[in-house]
Amino acid sequence: MRPTALFLAFVTATVVSLAAGCTGGTGGVEGTPGAAGLRDPYFPKAGNGGYDVTHYDLTFDVDPAAQRIRSTAVITARATQDLSAFNLDLAGLTVDSVKVEGRPATVNRAGHELTLRPAAEVERHLHKGRTFRTVVHYSGSPLTLTDPDGSKEGWLRTADGSVALGEPVGSMAWFPGNDHPSDKATYDLTATVPRGLTAVSNGELTSRKVSGATTTYHWHTAEPMATYLATLVVGRFDTKASTTPDGIKVFTAVDPKVAVASARTLARIPEVVRWEAARFGPYPFSSTGAIVGRPHDSGYALETQNRPYFPGPPTVGILVHEMAHQWFGDSVTPASWRDMWLNEGFATYAEWLWKADKEGVSVRRSFDAAFADDANWAFPPARPPTAADISQDPVYERGAMVIHKIRQAIDDDRRFLALLAGWTKAHRYGTASTADFTAYVERSTGKDLTDLWNTWLYGDGRPAPERS
Repeated sequence: MRPTALFLAFVTATVVSLAAGCTGGTGGVEGTPGAAGLRDPYFPKAGNGGYDVTHYDLTFDVDPAAQRIRSTAVITARATQDLSAFNLDLAGLTVDSVKVEGRPATVNRAGHELTLRPAAEVERHLHKGRTFRTVVHYSGSPLTLTDPDGSKEGWLRTADGSVALGEPVGSMAWFPGNDHPSDKATYDLTATVPRGLTAVSNGELTSRKVSGATTTYHWHTAEPMATYLATLVVGRFDTKASTTPDGIKVFTAVDPKVAVASARTLARIPEVVRWEAARFGPYPFSSTGAIVGRPHDSGYALETQNRPYFPGPPTVGILVHEMAHQWFGDSVTPASWRDMWLNEGFATYAEWLWKADKEGVSVRRSFDAAFADDANWAFPPARPPTAADISQDPVYERGAMVIHKIRQAIDDDRRFLALLAGWTKAHRYGTASTADFTAYVERSTGKDLTDLWNTWLYGDGRPAPERS
């Protein structure tokens, strides 16, 4: 993403913990409640413990004029412990009913936490290693969530519809789930909208059916995706489907008001994807593309999986940045929000590489400009002081400087690019932490890079300038 703040003030000031809210048994189920949060360094209540989601099947009936939805979420998950109860994240919206394995479940709510107590008859489906299915029917007006710096996420109203954006924890504003990047799943999303409007999501469009005054779109995402990368955009769009020379499907959806201004940059999507694949390894998904809204719809671009979202016509540099996230962030996803620099540092470095190859601006020149910018030295990229800082300049620019210092340490561009491609291959469709990355680099290079990490990744203050 660039630029945006990634901190969400949760809907309530006080969230009651699941452990406190779920004492006692559930009529015979042997087990313990899953945790109400995953103790993320910045968003400790984000996500839930005790299970891993494997698939979301989401159905929406969207009324754009009223900004209301009627929805069903079918969540398939695997228990990672014997469960007596478990949580889902959902901000606002009314829960109409919940069933676990076909039986009604008791639901308690505290802020954005739904605590589900399944019926005793489904006990065997909640044992460790077992797969179980939860169906949540819900409705209402999805919330627009405001970050401390004033940027928005969750469900954002647009001139003729809406856009749902979820980084870092905005997906809970429009569907219930395990809202943390460490739990990735496949998705089916079906949206029914008024005829004349288009519903765009991740993955590939598998069907479009017109019925009277409405049109229903079904999107399928076959590769694992974190909740923050899911999107649903509703409005009037000019759409185009094509295929790259390498056989990757391309789907673009552009607001007619900005279609002409966006055309030249979007035509370069196949070029950008091929150029990045040559440096970062094979493109990780079966489809690509872009969604382009109007400039005031969100105020920031986001690397929504398969097709990034842009608020207005993107520049080529922003396209390169968001497409690089398909490798760094979407395929290889941060294990926690402290690892955000692994997304943004690599995407920023991709911009530097592109400028060097296509615009005659050397990487060293980009590095020197970042080095000279005081804003990049406010804190170490791997240690943002608060959740409000995880989208600030050091995460992007100093994160990119870390990558360049690794390149200098290797001192062989062929080996350096092999290192990048090896990283995306080793963690393809998974999650990774900063510790995973530093260990991988040292293992791959055979070098002890302690000084590099201490100075550039974790160090306070700007080191002395290098001599030319």
